Amino acid sequence: MSSAQLPPPLPLSLPLPSISSPSPLQTQHLCSLHRQRATLQLPTTSTTSTSGTSSTSPSKPTSQVHSKTSWIYTLRSQTRSNLFKEAISTYVAMMKEGITPDNFAFPAVLKAVADLDDLNSGKQIHAHVVKFGYLSMVTSVENTLVNLYGKCGDIDDVYKVFDRIPQRDQVSWNSMIAALCRFEEWRLALEALRLMQMEGIEPSSFTLVSASLMCSNLHGEDGWRLGRAVHGYALRRGDVRTFTVNALMAMYAKLGKLDYAKALLNVFEDRDLVTWNTMISSLTQNDHFIESLVVIYGMIRAGVKPDGVTIASVLPACAHLELLELGKEIHAYVLRNDDFSKNPFVASALVDMYCNCKQAASARLIFDAVMEKKIALWNAMITGYTQNGQYDKALMLFIEMMAVAGLYPNPTTMASVLPACVHCKGFSDREGIHSFVIKLGFQGQMYVQNALMDMYARMGKIETTEAIFDSMEFRDTVSWNTMITGYVFCGCHSDALLLLHEMQKMSEKYMNENDCESNVRMPLKANSITLMTILPGCAALSALAKGKEVHAYAIRNALASDVAVGSALVDMYAKCGCLILSRRVFNKMPKKNVITWNVLIMAYGMHGQGDEALSLFRIMVAKGAMGSDVKPNEVTFIAVFAACSHSGLVDEGHSIFYKMKAEHGVEPTSDHYACMVDLLGRAGRLEDAYQLINDMAPEFDKAGAWSSMLGACRIHKNVRLGEIAARNLFHLEPHVASHYVLLSNIYSYAGQWDKATEVRKNMKEMGVTKEPGCSWIEFGDEVHKFMAGDASHPQSEHLYAFLEDLSERMRKEGYVPDTSCVLHDVDLEEKENLLCGHSEKLAIAFGILSTPPGTVIRVAKNLRICNDCHVATKFISKIVGREIIVRDVRRFHHFKDGTCSCGDYW
Repeated sequence: MSSAQLPPPLPLSLPLPSISSPSPLQTQHLCSLHRQRATLQLPTTSTTSTSGTSSTSPSKPTSQVHSKTSWIYTLRSQTRSNLFKEAISTYVAMMKEGITPDNFAFPAVLKAVADLDDLNSGKQIHAHVVKFGYLSMVTSVENTLVNLYGKCGDIDDVYKVFDRIPQRDQVSWNSMIAALCRFEEWRLALEALRLMQMEGIEPSSFTLVSASLMCSNLHGEDGWRLGRAVHGYALRRGDVRTFTVNALMAMYAKLGKLDYAKALLNVFEDRDLVTWNTMISSLTQNDHFIESLVVIYGMIRAGVKPDGVTIASVLPACAHLELLELGKEIHAYVLRNDDFSKNPFVASALVDMYCNCKQAASARLIFDAVMEKKIALWNAMITGYTQNGQYDKALMLFIEMMAVAGLYPNPTTMASVLPACVHCKGFSDREGIHSFVIKLGFQGQMYVQNALMDMYARMGKIETTEAIFDSMEFRDTVSWNTMITGYVFCGCHSDALLLLHEMQKMSEKYMNENDCESNVRMPLKANSITLMTILPGCAALSALAKGKEVHAYAIRNALASDVAVGSALVDMYAKCGCLILSRRVFNKMPKKNVITWNVLIMAYGMHGQGDEALSLFRIMVAKGAMGSDVKPNEVTFIAVFAACSHSGLVDEGHSIFYKMKAEHGVEPTSDHYACMVDLLGRAGRLEDAYQLINDMAPEFDKAGAWSSMLGACRIHKNVRLGEIAARNLFHLEPHVASHYVLLSNIYSYAGQWDKATEVRKNMKEMGVTKEPGCSWIEFGDEVHKFMAGDASHPQSEHLYAFLEDLSERMRKEGYVPDTSCVLHDVDLEEKENLLCGHSEKLAIAFGILSTPPGTVIRVAKNLRICNDCHVATKFISKIVGREIIVRDVRRFHHFKDGTCSCGDYW
């Protein structure tokens, strides 16, 4: 075996790095930890030795000697052939015949009961070992007892047996180390390996297999350093046995060193089925799905026939890549091989594959065909229903699993069913399911905690989500992603960015200090899900610098080519006002889906570039006609109509609306009607918009259309139609504040102050509160937030003084405050003072004072920019010589040299 591309040579002996070892008490007593404890309790036996090996045993006829040899030969042969039940039956029959077991019989039968996980039988045979005088006399017998208790008992039993072995050999230590590994006592196993070497016993191939398993579970540099030492030791010994190489491959993969695992596969020629399976499963588990498919093709070309493990390892790759046709080919292969169809792991993997490929009905057929369903299969089907949005079916199957099949859920079940609970409209007792989790004792399971965090975040209870996150003993990347997603979902974008920063610091701390006792069980690394989650937060706050930082991270970690990450980057740049960068990312994406196209079409519309949006839409349609998988969907047309609305392209939008079903097979929905009402109303065609609402099908939800109508009436100050729209909205959505505010604004513009006051009074009586105006601007590593009339910012006094000075300069240039934007019946001077405190003006002033001359100022606002601020910002851009980009709730305004990109059509 060549050492090319493998770890460099290491010292001759097997050096073990200095890491956090077991406590002194554990180390001191590894071999004699339990000497002081109660001795092993065994059945009462005769004090007369009946051992067949005793020199005082009576002579036996030759025929009986042959009979004993035959019994023992049969017993050992059955054990070697994995006929464990038959071996135990032979042992019992042998004892009934009066044949005394010896040092050859005991290891065979003890191995049989160990592999059957039959601890009770094992203890009885242990009693026979004592009875016939083989305890502490024959090392091979004691070694199999260590193996027995390691597989079936507890660690105390293992210590007791191991401690009484007077002459420990290589097998004794291997059995002890393997037992400690089974109990996941990795550092005690490491200490046992140290003591083994101290006693002068050389590690064998089996020792190296256990050592590889140890290393893969010692996180950080500890496992990596020791793993290289184990590999180097194997190379120097010339140990190229297949099972040793397989263990090393699995170790490197689990340590995240896939290149080393692949190098081993490439240079090792004596590959067996386990070798290929190890590589395929390692690649799949590390999300290298395409490579895992390449490896299975190489395996088949090498003449190695896949088994159930191979199928169960490669199907997740088909699932994640949504390769339905390849998955069906593998399914056909399974059906042609009866052995696979009964494999529960294969069945679960098939269910998962079909569900990931949006074929839940096919998955259910496979599920129903399995006669003996294990918990893993139920979990796969419940998860599949949840992933496909069939939440009712997921919950019904969960109930069936417990009530009909009589199976209790495990943590994986609960992590699968919790998302269904939060999305299912018919399930209201969501806190009750949390209580059920506690009753089952799963509240400390990380995967369940992640699902609970997601549930509470979607319920809007972000404080409960934070409490669960803070209480977690260990957090993985999913935990951090879930908390970040919760913040974004609840609109806490600043908190999401702060948590990402904390996540990065925790990762750096782990890598630098190997702090295995912290709540970072494994190195935290932001993945594609993290980026997809955080980029909308950057977009919402117009945090361009942070967005670029995330983009750079995506490029360094080969995540930028991911279609979901790429789409999120296109959206982020567009919403931060960088349409050119948004298009550049779009053009460089190797693969685009319908979401990618929709995002950019919407972006052009928000920036007032309707013609570009329509051009992109036509390219998308043309590609679909040429066989592309990307075709316009419902969201595409919403983006197109919005683009036409912001650019005044009434005829174009109108034409597409009436052709969308005939030419593209997309049925108009209530959302499309709402967009058309906005398009017509914004252009001043209010009567046409009103007629379109009346023409809508009775089953359609008209709230969106009436809301668009009310907004158009505010723009064009139409009191009559505004009142009609408002009355309908108060009936459909009585608790939405914007409906009351818009009607009040319409009355205020018309000077009908009494009616405006009455609307606000009704609003207060209904308990409806208006969302306060708020604007954000990024500066350095922080996002600064300003509220209307805000005086809480550290620089507030300076900002108001600057705005007063700027207002005087603006007046000299011809600026006249638009006091109609102040919807309160106060005197003119008070109205002008109120205008000065609008949140977007405060944010713009902060940007001017805090950044170098010539820097573009980017501000985001949660509401529509008012007329006065729009006029004022045009003057400000000219006076200070800055480009000012303001994104309000509807669109972008690019102010430069005294003009706005919207052309005052907004």
